[in-house]
Formats: sequence, C-alpha cells, structure tokens
Amino acid sequence: MSNETNRLQLSGGQQRRAARERLYRWVLFLCASLTVVVTLGIVLALTVDAVAFFGMVDPVSFFTGTTWITDRGQFGVLPLVTGTLLVTAGAAVVAIPVGVAAAVYLSEYASRRARSVLKPGLEILAGIPTVVYGYLALVYLTPFLRTLGFDLGTFNVASAAIMVGIMIIPMVSSLSEDAMSAVPDALRQAGYALGATKYEVSTGVVVPAAVSGIFASFILALSRAIGETMIVVMAMGLRPRLFDLTDPLSSLSESGQTMTSAMVQAVTSDVSAASPTYRSMFALGLTLFAITFLMNYLSNLISARYREEYR
Repeated sequence: MSNETNRLQLSGGQQRRAARERLYRWVLFLCASLTVVVTLGIVLALTVDAVAFFGMVDPVSFFTGTTWITDRGQFGVLPLVTGTLLVTAGAAVVAIPVGVAAAVYLSEYASRRARSVLKPGLEILAGIPTVVYGYLALVYLTPFLRTLGFDLGTFNVASAAIMVGIMIIPMVSSLSEDAMSAVPDALRQAGYALGATKYEVSTGVVVPAAVSGIFASFILALSRAIGETMIVVMAMGLRPRLFDLTDPLSSLSESGQTMTSAMVQAVTSDVSAASPTYRSMFALGLTLFAITFLMNYLSNLISARYREEYR
C-alpha cells in the first residue's frame, strides 16, 4: 500500500511540475509576442498616416527634393537626411574609437576592483537625460570649441555630433566589453605562449575574435544616434540645410536639422491634424524606421558572417 501511495504522490508532483512549466512557457511566449505586436502596431500606425501624406505630396518629390519648407508646401527630405547622416557620422568618429579603447581596457587591462568602479561609472552616461547633453553642448561645448579657434555659430553640427557621440559611448563600450569577455582565455594563453605582449594579444587575438559583437555594438549605437532628438534640437538648431556629404568638414560649423527634430517641429507647430505638415511627421517616422531597420538587418548579417563559435 505504501509503495502505491508513493507512486501516486510522485506522479502527482510530476504533473504539477509539467503544468507549471507549460504555464511559464506560455507567459514567456506572450511576453515575446507582445514586442512583435507593438512593433507591428507602430509600423501600421506610421504607414496609415504616411499613405495619407503621400496622397497630398508626391512621393518622388519627397524622397528627391532638396528643400524642406513646410509653410510653402516644399517637403523634400534630403536636407533632413543629410543632416541626420552628418551628425551620425560625427558621433561615430567620437564614440567608436573611445568606446572600443575603453572596452579593451576594461576587458584586458583593468583589475577586478577597477572594473567594478569604472564600468558602472561609464554606464551612468547612458542614464543622463538627453536634454542635459543638449544643454551642455549649447552652453559649454560650443563656447569651448570657439576658444580653441573654431569658427562656430550658436547652433552647429560639430557640437551636436560630439555630444551625441559622448552619449552613445557607453553602448559601444559595454557591448564590446561583453563580446571581448566572452572570448575564451585559451586564446589569450596561446598568444602569451607564443611570446606576444598584452597589447598584441588584445589587438591581435581578442578584438578579431570578438569582431562580430563589436560591430553589432557599432550598429546599435549608431541606430540610437540616428534617433536622437533633444541634443540635435538644442545644439544643431531647426534650420533645414542640404549638406554636402562629400565635404563634411566644411559643414560642421553650420546649423541644420535632422529628421527627428523635424518631427518634433511638425507635431508642436500650430497646424491641423489633417494638414500635410502634421502628417509629414509620420512619413519621416516611417523613413527613419526603414533606415534603422536596414542598419539592424545588415548588422545581423555581418554578425552572423563573422561570428566565432567556441566549444
């Protein structure tokens, strides 16, 4: 009798455990599905109003036009695209070398105690409100660059790009450091056994082995830079200008406007919700979404192509 009772208790415990596992699986599935549903909802909402906008404005003139003056009905997006790309490129020049260098130090050189202090301190930059970065760029960074001899206006691309670059440094450094820390120590020890120095092991062994994760951090950080709003509004201004991307250095001292700041201007202007100016916000949002989606898709392809698998 006791053996039969024990078997019944064991069977009942297994059934309850299986039921809990099924419940956990469905809860996690619903959470994962929620992210997809939200993304599709955002795309659908942008598409509906963007289609309405393109019913008022010729799509060809929108994507190829060189003038963005909404009051005159001129909705050429190229000035906003060039401004966005210029700020993003400037931010990359600042964030990528500094972020990778910080990641190499934290992964290969820093002691455990130093890492426990420096890495959280570095990641605090990611928690600073972007409006604070914009204020610092306008009030402190631009006057400082002027004292160095740069001829800058009150609103300029250089200050915006530098401050956006500083903002995304934690993303580059943190993700890159995680990728480097995942490299097996056996590779490092093999390099030391061959007589390589720590610098040679770091740059010649660890970084190439973690290149897929490092590159992914670049794309994610630049996607964040493309979508930045407050810094470019406060430091770069709201004047649409078609920049010459073949000579970006000559444009750094000028003011401009990005796609995100144009969206802010459209939604805060005194226009009706049915006007082309208001609906241009959705066309810009859909265009921006397409750019960031393409960047992330290319990031996944490149990461999959160069990913190293260790066993």
